Amino acid sequence: MATMKETFAGTPQFGDRLSFARKTKMLFFIIFSSLLTINGVIAGESMLTNSNTSVYLSTSHVVLKSSCSSTLYPELCYSYIASISGGVAESLRSKKDVIELSINITCEVVWQNYFTISMLIKNRKNVSHREKEALHDCLEMVDETLDELHEARDDLKVYPNKTTLAQQASHLKTLVSAAITNQDTCLDGFSYNKADKIVRDALIKGQQHVHKMCSNVLAMIKNLTDTDMENERYISGRKSEETVDNSSLESQSTDGFPEWLSEGDRGLLQSTTVTVNATVAADGSGDFSTVSAAVAAAPQKSTRRYIIRIKAGVYRENVEVTKKKTNLMFLGDGRKKTIITGSKNVVDGSTTFKSATVAIVGNGFLAKGITFKNTAGPSKHQAVALRVGSDLSAFYECDILAYQDTLYVHSLRQFYINCLVAGTVDFIFGNGAVVLQDCDIHARRPNSGQKNMITAQGRTDPNQNTGIVIQKSRISATSDLLPVKSSFPTFLGRPWKQYSRTVIMQSSISSVIVPAGWSEWAGAFALDTLFYAEYLNTGPGAGTSGRVTWKGYRTLTSASEATPFTVANFVAGSSWLRHTGFPFSVGL
Repeated sequence: MATMKETFAGTPQFGDRLSFARKTKMLFFIIFSSLLTINGVIAGESMLTNSNTSVYLSTSHVVLKSSCSSTLYPELCYSYIASISGGVAESLRSKKDVIELSINITCEVVWQNYFTISMLIKNRKNVSHREKEALHDCLEMVDETLDELHEARDDLKVYPNKTTLAQQASHLKTLVSAAITNQDTCLDGFSYNKADKIVRDALIKGQQHVHKMCSNVLAMIKNLTDTDMENERYISGRKSEETVDNSSLESQSTDGFPEWLSEGDRGLLQSTTVTVNATVAADGSGDFSTVSAAVAAAPQKSTRRYIIRIKAGVYRENVEVTKKKTNLMFLGDGRKKTIITGSKNVVDGSTTFKSATVAIVGNGFLAKGITFKNTAGPSKHQAVALRVGSDLSAFYECDILAYQDTLYVHSLRQFYINCLVAGTVDFIFGNGAVVLQDCDIHARRPNSGQKNMITAQGRTDPNQNTGIVIQKSRISATSDLLPVKSSFPTFLGRPWKQYSRTVIMQSSISSVIVPAGWSEWAGAFALDTLFYAEYLNTGPGAGTSGRVTWKGYRTLTSASEATPFTVANFVAGSSWLRHTGFPFSVGL
């Protein structure tokens, strides 16, 4: 392996993306992992002369074995920690201790993947534009994974005293679920041709290793929090927050603006000439003429809402709200008036991940009254209009328009209310925990020979708290598809990944959906492990008598079966959506 100095010198492309703080953090973890190994050896030797060694060893191993027994890869879980157990045996007194140590070890392995990726960038010759882009996608996923694991570790340190158990459990599972998704996203960038697969083969072992280690962390967190919540229910003798049906609760401000805005600020927002923070106007009459410039000027890591008003106009640009730009809000002049559009696509050399016209990563993002559009067309294959990897993000009265892969709900918790999403193949896809409520979901006319798939959900681990829920919405077709719908079969979804999970409930389904309802991805792949469900849907396409008979498909027959997929439970909406000012229903 190259030295750290050599690696950084050989990868200037990543140097631009990796902050000084991140480099310092990397150095810390290299030193930490070295000390961990050295301390383990020293402590192991010293313990041989300690009369209490067998007590420490047996106690720690019991805790370790018990913790690892709940994981999908117990031998991997046990062996990594047992190999350094001489140094940590005395401190492993609880399942939480095991999880925290597992996270630290996983971070070390993530850094090993960083070196693999950076060396590929340095040494691989004749790299295509898309391969370079995919490798940088992987570096971004390294960064995201470390941040999510660090936050999970920090949250564990104060567990269970930060918020309610249910809220903490949701947050912890969300963070580690996203870390798993990042590994899959890296590999997905190398699936377009044979040359891509050569690079994929060089990465796959390391990415899958981190995937499994994160999976073990997630399983242990789920076991810990599920046990604690069950104990709380038993002690309190009441229903926990996770099972309460708050269907009577609603949150909607009278003028459509967030509740935290003062009356004065509401008046400013309603004016066409005055803004709260910044104005974007294509004609040059605002503070900025592009959305990207306004985002760049926004504060970093803001804990207060920063509102960018985007005046009516067509903005032809690709916009990225990075993870440092938190709590931003895009406020448009209406979905038909404020349009952000682009045309990046896979056929012309982009990765799916980087094809997004607008990419949102900074947490707490809100958007109202905007159209996000990709005009590449059905022949350009994957071409994303909007990609979202922002936790606790919400979109109200927005249009999201493209063809294949329109809306990429990449990761973390997201909510869409009164939005229009239109596309062709797999046009709502990804692995976030997502609810689309009171939305219009429209299939468009695809290329000849293509089939429409409304969803392609990407859950790869049965413990991930992710999935796509479409509730109280309308599933139909655009005007170009309706006259020829018999020539282009349209399905509710197909399983992109092994544990794909999608729930359609309380929605109107038109006759554009074929009787079988759902389609295979490739033969029998995932048909037993997926979770596809329908509940109380109406309309000519809602009948379930002709639906697929896969083991993983089911119709829900009671409110208790459907309640876990409500806004309150699936995205912990009761704890954060009220602060957006957007309307929502937390229950059935």
